[in-house]
Amino acid sequence: MAKVSKRLRELQAKVEDRPYSPLDALNLLKETATAKFPESAEAHIRLGIDPKYTDQQLRTTVALPKGTGQTVRVAVIARGEKVNEATQAGADIAGSEELIDEIQKGMMDFDLLIATPDMMPQVAKVGRILGPRGLMPSPKAGTVTFDLPQAISEFKAGKLEFRADRTGIVHVLFGKASFPAEDLLVNLKALQETIDRNRPSGAKGRFWRSIYVAATMGPSIQVDISGLRDLKLGEV
Repeated sequence: MAKVSKRLRELQAKVEDRPYSPLDALNLLKETATAKFPESAEAHIRLGIDPKYTDQQLRTTVALPKGTGQTVRVAVIARGEKVNEATQAGADIAGSEELIDEIQKGMMDFDLLIATPDMMPQVAKVGRILGPRGLMPSPKAGTVTFDLPQAISEFKAGKLEFRADRTGIVHVLFGKASFPAEDLLVNLKALQETIDRNRPSGAKGRFWRSIYVAATMGPSIQVDISGLRDLKLGEV
């Protein structure tokens, strides 16, 4: 079993084993973000779904109103004039077949890949490389589109793709631990509403099982689910 550092033990001692109100949980997350680098704020949400059934899968995007605090490197695979359009819209890398060849050779200098629908048959050739890294473009995630300027600007501004893993847990970053707690709450609320809006049709019984937040190197803090779902942001 991994040895727990003295730093983490001391931080864990600050966290009580109970659900916290959303704002209290986020203030505590900030207090426990003491690593020597800028930590992210993470949410780990257990849902009452079994993703091995197609009608219980969750894969979608959320636009975080306060942004992610991260620089997203966007690559675009397109054809002809669309390549220039992507570059002008702020893509970090843009190309056609030659970019697919580079990916095949191991070039992965990007965090997000957008492709135009006409290029998807060629992109499929590198599916084995992109798939395991969660980088395969998909219409559901908004990463297969002809509207490149809109897609690029949205993802650069704080739109994130997320999915439930095979155990039905969603792991997603929702900002930096250095953000004000109120900004983190706005982002977390947007995430909760997105998950509720995209509830899989096959989800039975209680949908939300638990939600924990944590800084990258900090302890997990349980959030009161109904407190978050009932929250109206005007009340923050």
